[in-house]
Amino acid sequence: MKKLILLMGFVSITANAQVLHHKKEFTRQDSLRGTNNEFRDWWNVKHYKISVEPTSEDKFIKGNVDIKFDETSKKHNKLLQIDLQTPMEIKSINLNGKEVIDFKRDGNVYFINTEKSKLKSKDNLLKISYSGNPRIAVRAPWDGGWIFTKDAKQRDWISVAVQGLGASAWFPNKDYLGDEPDNGMELEIITPKELLGIGNGRLIKQEKRNGKNVAVWKVINPINNYNIIPYIGNYVNFKDTYQGEKGKLDLDYYVLDYNLEKAKTQFEQAKLMLKSFEHWFGPYAFYEDSFKIIEAPHLGMEHQSGIAYGNRFANGYLGRDLSGSGWGENWDFIIVHEAGHEWFGNNITEKDVADMWIHESFTSYSETLFVETYNGKEAGSEYVRGTRQSIQNDIPIIGVYGVNQEGSGDMYSKGANMIHTLRTWMNDDEKFRQMLRGMNKEFYHQTVTTEQIESFIANFSGLDLTAFFNQYLRTIKIPVLELKQNGNKIDYRYNNIVDGFAMPLRLKNSKEIIYPTAEWQTLKSNSIKKVIDITIDPNYYIETHIDL
Repeated sequence: MKKLILLMGFVSITANAQVLHHKKEFTRQDSLRGTNNEFRDWWNVKHYKISVEPTSEDKFIKGNVDIKFDETSKKHNKLLQIDLQTPMEIKSINLNGKEVIDFKRDGNVYFINTEKSKLKSKDNLLKISYSGNPRIAVRAPWDGGWIFTKDAKQRDWISVAVQGLGASAWFPNKDYLGDEPDNGMELEIITPKELLGIGNGRLIKQEKRNGKNVAVWKVINPINNYNIIPYIGNYVNFKDTYQGEKGKLDLDYYVLDYNLEKAKTQFEQAKLMLKSFEHWFGPYAFYEDSFKIIEAPHLGMEHQSGIAYGNRFANGYLGRDLSGSGWGENWDFIIVHEAGHEWFGNNITEKDVADMWIHESFTSYSETLFVETYNGKEAGSEYVRGTRQSIQNDIPIIGVYGVNQEGSGDMYSKGANMIHTLRTWMNDDEKFRQMLRGMNKEFYHQTVTTEQIESFIANFSGLDLTAFFNQYLRTIKIPVLELKQNGNKIDYRYNNIVDGFAMPLRLKNSKEIIYPTAEWQTLKSNSIKKVIDITIDPNYYIETHIDL
């Protein structure tokens, strides 16, 4: 008789604030968007200065973008690629003070011929005027686009959510994850006089112009394009501060006027989040730009220094505990998860969307660490094990490189359980914490690859993790520990594994460790004689098959 024990688990993919569209065939447009091609690799963005004016009546936007960039190679293709998705249109281009006439559209990109332009090694200035009816999100934030809606008092409420879809859905830019503007950005938001525009970073100017409100926001740190977001509505502001690892951190909260009192109570959790995450991950990476939570007309998103919040000022995920463990009912999922991205996603950023697990797996595990901070280690373990219920094992966590294609939604729950499994293998919580802090220091304000993250973790932990990462990131196979009674002996081995997978396993409530491989071995133990007496520590994400 075989007894099957599943060490598996739960989180609805709909909990994940990102676009999850998996294509099987790719086009030239996908490659133009997804690669650092010959039209991109010779120039580096230093700064964006964006002005945008949306009108809700016709769902139309117009604006201007100044892109300051350096020429990083003199030997290059004379064409410069700017991304702007249809039906948006570029109206005019000026490069280093001279109007550019020779530019041509190819689908979602424009190619600018720079052959007659006098490019400089440093501080070239590309000025672009654009307008059009942008893509409208049907179900933000999952499908992406602009949101033109009404608040509870039937007043205009406008914002954007474009993770996965890309910032080029609404303004011209180098829409490549591997090139963040080194010196940050400015965002000017022009609104009707009764509305306020809120952006990332700090407010540096607010004025009336031609009967309209004009707000200018500034970020001085590198920022990913999809994180640059205008929020427009009848907002009110309240402030707080947090004394963190790098000193006083300014906290700014913007909510619709009628939600002010609820927000003052609910957003107190932000300081609990900061205390937990600075302990585990190191200092918040954007002190200079402040930390903000902004009420949004969708569930949430990790917009750097201005996270989007739409969780109805309630604990859980829209009032539910996604883990089923009970521990997720005690805190606001959106505050914790989206702010966790400030470390993994905004500080450490993937170069290619195929490596989105770097953002989502570590941030999903931040939920576990938050629970552990305030409820103890076993509570955190129960929470992360509870999330296993939603794991699909449909396709690998790592997506297809070079075509803007992310991997499975399992990057959330399966990814978090992979990290928890690694922590269990390391069996040294302080070393694990220093590893997470070390990552945020080593890759501070950088874009990275999976290989860089794998190498750092392997070197820091001292473990051979090649097969481990191949197993969990690049296949849909979950390791199976097979156990069988062989007379008075117990035999064991791994099945359903990649070559070389040999993660040791600690027995629950025991100091004994077994070292399974693909080959059958015999358990050498003075205390365990029957296979039914073996219980593997449940914090490993594996399956166990017992043959009695």
